Formats: sequence, C-alpha cells, structure tokens
Amino acid sequence: MTRLFVNVDHVATIREARKTLEPSPLKAALLAERAGAHGITIHLREDRRHIQDDDVVMVKKGINTRLNLEMAATTEMVDLALKIQPYQVSLVPEKRQEITTEGGLNICSQEKELTVIREKMHDQGILFSLFIDPDLSQVDASQRVKADSIEINTGMYSELDSLSKIEVELDRIKTCAKSASQCGLKVYAGHGLTYESVQPIAGIVEIEELNIGHFIVGQAVYVGMESAVLQMIRAIESGRR
Repeated sequence: MTRLFVNVDHVATIREARKTLEPSPLKAALLAERAGAHGITIHLREDRRHIQDDDVVMVKKGINTRLNLEMAATTEMVDLALKIQPYQVSLVPEKRQEITTEGGLNICSQEKELTVIREKMHDQGILFSLFIDPDLSQVDASQRVKADSIEINTGMYSELDSLSKIEVELDRIKTCAKSASQCGLKVYAGHGLTYESVQPIAGIVEIEELNIGHFIVGQAVYVGMESAVLQMIRAIESGRR
C-alpha cells in the first residue's frame, strides 16, 4: 500500500483570506483521516501566509495519525520543530515571493548544515526527510547527509502536457526512486498531483508515500474533504495495481 499524507495548508489559505476562524485545518485533517489518510502534512512558512504556529500545535495534538511538518532549513523553524515534536520534518526550499514551492532543495551545496539539523532531529526522535528534484546527485547527497527519506518533487512532471516529455520526466523519477531505495533511503513523492497524474507515480514500487494537498482541497470545495480524499486513495490504489 502507498500511504497518503494529506496537506491541509490551503484550508488555512481560505481562512487567512478573511483572517477569521474558519475553515479549520484541524477539522479538515480529521475528515481526511476519517476517509483513510495515513497522515497529515502542513507547511509552516516563514511569512505565515497560511498555516500559523497555533495551527501546528492544534493539529499535532488533535489528529489521530502522524504529523509531517514541512519547513525551511532555518534556525527559527528548527527550534519550533524541536519544541512541537512532529513525527517527521521535511525540509523544503522557500522563497518569500514564490506562490508555491518551486523546486527541490540543493542538498549538494549545504550538506554540512543539513547534517547538523538531521542530528538535532534524530536526538529528539524526529524523522528527517528532504524534498529534492529527481536528480541522482541530490539522491547521493541525501544519503551522505543520512536523511531517513527523500520526497521526490513531482511538480515538473505534473505541469507537463506533452506525452513524450511526461515519459522522460517519469523515467527520471523512476531512476531516482530506485537509486534512493537501493542506498537505504525511504522514497516519497509529491507536488501538483491529481487523480490522473498520481497513478503512474503510485505505480513506482519504491515510492512508499505521497504528499498531496492543493488538488484535494480544491476538490473538497465541490464534493467535501472525505469524498476528495477517498477518491485520491482509490486513484493511488489503481495506479499501484
């Protein structure tokens, strides 16, 4: 089974448009769990554009599954993670002007710094994951950092509309997933996936876990969170078969 972690950031995006109390990321997370999600992901950005510090605390305390905290590799975020104690931290690159995460971390250029963060997380029993583009050099660097897992960025794959280009990008993802698994890293994937595009990704045997948020929250506007999550789980299962 390929696990699904549902990202509820954009429930908070709707709330923050009016700076009010609803909709609640925690309520959305509980509905996602009820539909079968294996865990919840939230990204606490430095500019706090959607998820707020209180959200992280409430979701961590309120959910019944596991919390994956996405964050930048900054002193502020490391300190917060050590205080909140999520199941896992996933380090992602972050630029203030970007609408969403635009690419993977460059592990090769900051191995020493990331190793220090990994040691701090492991000292507290927190799993350590790195969000990377499907690039073998980044896989190798992730192994040297001794990450527990990598999350392969499927953003480029999700945006392509040429079948030939999609196949090339899918092959890159498959190659990196296989290499990472062979060197002992757990392999996850996510970014931009839909009911259709998730199926070939779920079919990659090395990929154990998927992080999907924006599309699910968008579909939830039409059909509700539970139905949107359930349909994504069915799409993942279809791809896995």
